[in-house]
Amino acid sequence: MHSPLTTVPARPAAALRGALPAFALGLLFALSLGGCGGGGGSDSASPTTPDSAATGVTTFTVTPTLSGVAAVGAPLTNGQVKVIDGSGSVVGTATTRPADGSYTLNLSNKVLKAPLLVQISSVDASGSPQVLHSAVPALDASKPAMWANITPLSNAIVALAMGSDPQPVFAGSAASAAAMAAPAASAASAAGEFVKSMIKTQLSDLKITNTAALDLLGDTSFLANKGAQDLLLESLRVQLNKTNKGLEQLLISNKLLPSATPEVQVSLGLAQTELLKSSGAAPALAITSTLKLASTAKATLDNLPLLDELAAGLNGLIAQGKTAAEFKAATQLSAYTQHNSADKDALAAKLADFAVKKGQIGRFMVTGCADDALVAGLCKKVLVAAHVNDSSGALLAQFSDAVSFTKGASASTPGQWGLVGNGRNFAMNVYPVSVMHLEPDASASASSSAAPNPWVGIQVAIQSLSTNATPVKLMDTATVQLQSGYSIPFAYCSRPLMCISSTPGATVVKPTGSIAESVLQQSALSWLGSAESQRGAKYSASFTLDAKPLTETRSAYLLADVPATTPAARFPAIDGLSGSQPLTVAAMRAGLTLNFASWAAANPDMRLISVRALMVGFLLPLYVDTEPPPAGTTALVLAPVAWPSSATVTVELWLGAQDAAGRRYYTRYALPTL
Repeated sequence: MHSPLTTVPARPAAALRGALPAFALGLLFALSLGGCGGGGGSDSASPTTPDSAATGVTTFTVTPTLSGVAAVGAPLTNGQVKVIDGSGSVVGTATTRPADGSYTLNLSNKVLKAPLLVQISSVDASGSPQVLHSAVPALDASKPAMWANITPLSNAIVALAMGSDPQPVFAGSAASAAAMAAPAASAASAAGEFVKSMIKTQLSDLKITNTAALDLLGDTSFLANKGAQDLLLESLRVQLNKTNKGLEQLLISNKLLPSATPEVQVSLGLAQTELLKSSGAAPALAITSTLKLASTAKATLDNLPLLDELAAGLNGLIAQGKTAAEFKAATQLSAYTQHNSADKDALAAKLADFAVKKGQIGRFMVTGCADDALVAGLCKKVLVAAHVNDSSGALLAQFSDAVSFTKGASASTPGQWGLVGNGRNFAMNVYPVSVMHLEPDASASASSSAAPNPWVGIQVAIQSLSTNATPVKLMDTATVQLQSGYSIPFAYCSRPLMCISSTPGATVVKPTGSIAESVLQQSALSWLGSAESQRGAKYSASFTLDAKPLTETRSAYLLADVPATTPAARFPAIDGLSGSQPLTVAAMRAGLTLNFASWAAANPDMRLISVRALMVGFLLPLYVDTEPPPAGTTALVLAPVAWPSSATVTVELWLGAQDAAGRRYYTRYALPTL
């Protein structure tokens, strides 16, 4: 039996039709009159028809098409592409192909207002949600076959030209098209050149010498195949960010640096002001960081073109149905040690399972570096991730590990990449966290135990159990030192992650089952200051492993600022809850279907990462974790949850979500005590 909870449908695409907000329309029209990057790409200024010159409208004699490739270093596969024109009308949708991230669509109208703005919602090879944008700045009636690649760099160009994150253009309310601001002819072209100026090091490393001809929006030859322009994406971390003071920023850095602190920070608003100037524009004034260029990763980039040969070799073995023992003996695993406690046996079993499920590993995407420090641009252990799909394109798994390059025996012998693991006995990460406490009817909890509501903090995720076939305890205690010098004790609590301890030196603590057992709460811990809450804050843990009595230190860096305030709409929410239709204990006992289509539609840049039913009232809390659904799925069936009817139990349902920047949002539904 399932709960009678109803599904609130996602807002249809037609709801986006109409005019865009005035600020967006003005900048979109500016895009329509300016190219980006020169060199004859689709983002270059083109001749227009007479009616286009007068009104920005172009009439095509045949059905216009739009094609492109969506990639972040590896293809964005099965991504949802949406196209709007300068009037705000949705004029096309498509799904990127599983093999290469490409898309092609017929636009719904032959009469279009420039520019075309493109959005993709997808999940990258690491499982991180991605919402990226691109544009066709100018329309030409004689060129109905248009092209727009969608990458982090195209997203940066559109954001700079608009002065803000482009995502609200697709999700926000509409305004009258007559409210367009005066055009600015060179906005897109100047934005593209500005982006190139901040990545000069990478362009030089990749021997892209004719930067004037580099078209970051409309290069029809672009492929996610480890070519020069694809490696440009592999070498850079490009993000949009909003500070706690509301400042919208573009952040650029070398992807292989261990710290999450961006190297180049740009104020989008100030950059837009400069880019719209008809003369004397100086967008570099918008760079608020000391560094003006991202640093080099050349020594690593020189070998990355051969990385996909590793995936090809593994896929050949998978297609042959090799066993775990055969994978363990394969040359691709010859130097493998371990990866976050998982040994070579565990990796070989995983690869053999891909063979059983008839899956294949997609192109690898670089996600970072496992080295403690990058030396002269060389990363010895490169972190990578890849989708694993079956022949229909369905996602089976997301594979992640570390690889290393071995040089050939001679100058004429090419080297090769192999799986090596990061060599670490456990994983440690830190995340900004926001937690909202709700009642069964989805109203905010007024309980004093939930105050403040929502609350924020930093999750310190220290792995405490191995991920091998037979999990074993990795450590009894860990001490985490904050950037300000204060230290927090952690202890083993029979859970996958270490728990915060209230007793220094304790080797075991009682778990609570809630997210709070591993989160340093700002409202409850006076030792947390601004230094601990900023992107790039360093957290160092010292510990003694059970397997080898040797004290070590491990560091992790905060991926994003801890938000000062969090809009309620960001927290994962169940559709259809109300005073007359609350979440009930009876429904959880029977098993129910959770629908969250409304939340997913409003937050395409987020994904559900955890679902937990928690029962508190026993000697130890009991919980049941349910695997989150794959990207694009907005319903989840929970199995019936049982406990002794004689027990006095408090039941909670916890939903966790994460955005592309690594911020985590948790919603706790508290049900009545039985």
